[in-house]
Amino acid sequence: MAQPTDLRELRRRVQGAVDDQIAAASRDLAEIGPELAPLIDAVAALLTGGKGLRASFLYWGHRAAGTPDSPALVRLAASMEFFQGAALLHDDVMDQSDTRRGMPSAHRAIATLHEQRGWAGDGDRFGEGAAILAGNLCLTWCDQLYATCGLPADDLARGRALFDRMRTQLMGGQFLDLLESARGWEGLGLDERLRSARTVIRYKSAKYTIEQPLLIGALVGGVAEQALPHLSSYGLALGEAFQLRDDVLGVFGDPEATGKPAGDDLREGKRTALIAYALDAAEPGDRRAVETQLGREDLDATGVDELRDIIKRSHSLERVEALIDACVERAGTSLAAAASAGRLDRSAVEVLEELVLVSTERRA
Repeated sequence: MAQPTDLRELRRRVQGAVDDQIAAASRDLAEIGPELAPLIDAVAALLTGGKGLRASFLYWGHRAAGTPDSPALVRLAASMEFFQGAALLHDDVMDQSDTRRGMPSAHRAIATLHEQRGWAGDGDRFGEGAAILAGNLCLTWCDQLYATCGLPADDLARGRALFDRMRTQLMGGQFLDLLESARGWEGLGLDERLRSARTVIRYKSAKYTIEQPLLIGALVGGVAEQALPHLSSYGLALGEAFQLRDDVLGVFGDPEATGKPAGDDLREGKRTALIAYALDAAEPGDRRAVETQLGREDLDATGVDELRDIIKRSHSLERVEALIDACVERAGTSLAAAASAGRLDRSAVEVLEELVLVSTERRA
């Protein structure tokens, strides 16, 4: 029998709640007609087999108050999967990503369907429009699951304001990411570039990946108020470490593990801490190579390898790994303070400690 703290078992149960929600929504859409299948299929494909981190943080934030496990709590946790689904669907359109989790991204898959069926108009635009609508459906289903999960209304009300703020702030973070790529870093020093990169990290990833799901769960569960600032600090530090690891994988990751082409972040022109450090410490010729090749859609494997070598030679990778280590240490200190201040459930704290490693020592 699975242990109560088994993360794999929780992922299985969250997947079941996600599947149930999609099935129920499919019945609502059936009234319109079978033509809507590509939208539903896009969501179902994306939300099958993910890591379930956001759901896990919400669930264990709730359990930290000493609350029992329940199907209603699992449904509440599953709402985070739909929120992430919306972010990924929209992000892939904005980044023009061809793949996600080793499969064609939703807008590419639907564009292929357009071509196969011989429909009129531009297939790429059709796919992008459909993926945006699929993302909007995910936002709707996220809200629906939160409201109808089955936990007491008074409990859900405690987390509602943060739930709404999370959804608003992520859109701001997504725009900030677009803006930073568009206006570039010309004329900025290292501190300004790092501050820019870390601000994007906070609002595009760190808060909605860990801090906000964790605090929503804690608020709904009734965690002692004095523990909340420490849980926030844990979530922000770990969320930053998570995204810094993601940035490393976006340049050096194995495509078989990440499900995305090697060096995709370099082609997309992501202004990350890796790039900030490289621009600061690289030799003049290397710096010019970064400035001219970063963001080129036609960047080939040779160009990716060249930029990787520059990042290594400038010791940027080492400096980012040091940042990750510092964030992990801060997360551990903050979690210990939260456990002490709020007398948190010991089993929940142990899982939150385990999630530090799950979030940062990964290959995908």
